[in-house]
Amino acid sequence: MAPDIAALVPMRHDSERVKGKNFRSFANRPLYHTIIETLLDCQSIKTVVIDTDSPFILDDAQKYFPTVKLLQRPEHLRAGTVSMNDVLINTVSQIRADYYLQTHSTNPLLTSDTISRAITSFLKSYPIYDSLFSVTRIKARLWDHLTRAINHNPSILLRTQDLPPVYVENSSLYLFTKNILESRQNRIGERPFMYEIDPMEALDIDVEYDFRIAEFAFLERQRELQGKI
Repeated sequence: MAPDIAALVPMRHDSERVKGKNFRSFANRPLYHTIIETLLDCQSIKTVVIDTDSPFILDDAQKYFPTVKLLQRPEHLRAGTVSMNDVLINTVSQIRADYYLQTHSTNPLLTSDTISRAITSFLKSYPIYDSLFSVTRIKARLWDHLTRAINHNPSILLRTQDLPPVYVENSSLYLFTKNILESRQNRIGERPFMYEIDPMEALDIDVEYDFRIAEFAFLERQRELQGKI
């Protein structure tokens, strides 16, 4: 029997660097619509859950996504300084599932195929791995803040493509259980699966420049897909 997987999308009404970004117009509709439709298109996901303090999102989602479970975030979890882990612990206490997949509305280029492949890869590997998080591979010469080489020997000038890769936690996908989240206060367990995704899909809207790049890339991809039909 396939496990129950609930997809969680936490969204605050206010955002500091891109005002109202979660519901700002993106390709002629609120930004969050894109990731919700992507999640609803994943057959492995049984339930899609929005946790928010936004009156606009609560009202809009009820209208456009009637099958999505809506949770109104309590007052004590609404500040921007509140840990995402605390928000998620509150959510999983109300939503039953075998596994929880968490992503963000600010990853609009993430595809349902990538999400489905990540879930499949994890389930095939469980219990060797107890959780999953997405990463982006970097092939570059990295240094720390004290000018110390991280992944290379400065005395040996290797081509960048020959350097050992390092990986960035890109925050696009997390897959975990309630027990891991509550016991470790973290989405990442003791034996995590680092799931590599395409850098373009991992693009996260954090500042205004990101928003414009993401919208351009999204529209270009839509045009390419329409041209193949």
